[in-house]
Amino acid sequence: MRVTALALFYRLQGGDKNTDMKIGEGPWAGYNSLVSSGTLARDTAQELAVDKLQILHRNLAGYNLENPLFSWKSLFSFRSINKESYPKGLYIFGSVGRGKSMLMDLFFDGVNVKRKRRIHFHKFMQEAHEAIHSWRNKNKNGKGGEPIGPTAKLLAEKNALLCFDEFEVRDIADAMIVARLFTAMMELGVVVVATSNRHPNDLYKDGLQRDRFTPFIDLIKDRMEVLQLTDGLDYRLDKLKEMEAYIYPCNPNTYRTLDKIFSELTDGHSSSSESFEFKGREIFIPKACDGVAMFSFDDLCRKPLAAADFLAIADRFRSIIISDVPVLEDSQRDIARRFMVLVDALYDAKRHVVFSAAAQPTELYSGHDWSFEFDRTVSRLMEMQSIEYIKEARDRDK
Repeated sequence: MRVTALALFYRLQGGDKNTDMKIGEGPWAGYNSLVSSGTLARDTAQELAVDKLQILHRNLAGYNLENPLFSWKSLFSFRSINKESYPKGLYIFGSVGRGKSMLMDLFFDGVNVKRKRRIHFHKFMQEAHEAIHSWRNKNKNGKGGEPIGPTAKLLAEKNALLCFDEFEVRDIADAMIVARLFTAMMELGVVVVATSNRHPNDLYKDGLQRDRFTPFIDLIKDRMEVLQLTDGLDYRLDKLKEMEAYIYPCNPNTYRTLDKIFSELTDGHSSSSESFEFKGREIFIPKACDGVAMFSFDDLCRKPLAAADFLAIADRFRSIIISDVPVLEDSQRDIARRFMVLVDALYDAKRHVVFSAAAQPTELYSGHDWSFEFDRTVSRLMEMQSIEYIKEARDRDK
């Protein structure tokens, strides 16, 4: 079950307020409560975004694609409906750590739409690829036409409102699908709210065949209000500075600490396992949510993964938690080597990483064969705990 932003606040405060009533009033009520409590400082740019979200909250009251304007007959015939008859969505972009996800949560938690979903964009695209693949397998005779239309219809049937966190398009496979899929969904009346670190003009910038993607940028500007959340306090950086980045030794409390860190990094959203294909093989992530991934040491270092795999993981996640790093010996030379490569890859990618380990960095390798090489790993593990590194990791996300 997903813990709402405002409900989480009241839970932490130990209060007994009617959270559902407060959330149901819209994002302004939730935002003002967080400001009044001292959890947030009043922020002019955030207030502008809240104002836009409050208007959308009001316009979407009872919106469910079941009124006469959105009959199932027109939906399944895939005819374009009157674009002026449904509300515009909202595209909020700005630097990392400005509270975009938190503001969207305040909106999502209270908006009166029966069929709604809030999902990280990478997770949604993974599901879209799977749905398209499944459709093609069921229609191998070629008589079913192309899969984008049926997939869009299925999504519209399940969701009148879709809220995407960290909207980003990087590879050509996603670019070709997202442009056509979102065009079809919006034609069917699905309202989209998205947060991103990039202006729509910069999506899939310098990508292959980008000219085929640019009509989708025009669609965003037409069907979504584009709002920049200008620079101010970096709330996420402040949060990261207060977190432990290296926890040792491992004990039962360690796992509770890591779970708490994961929850804080994802604002209490529910997690799940996921996977993605890289160079013809599947890379499995045991626990992921909102750009945060959690692995055990064995998940990464006792499997045949290489530097390219670790960099692919770093490219998909802004924060990575790695548990149960053991003390390594000469009898584990290959495993120790893979751990060194892992640390190098995450360090070079400037990713925020949290480790739990059996010992402090200087005592993680008890052998001799890799002692010279492991010194660099120790140095990087130490640096990755520093405020300077954490800030650089945040800046790399911008």
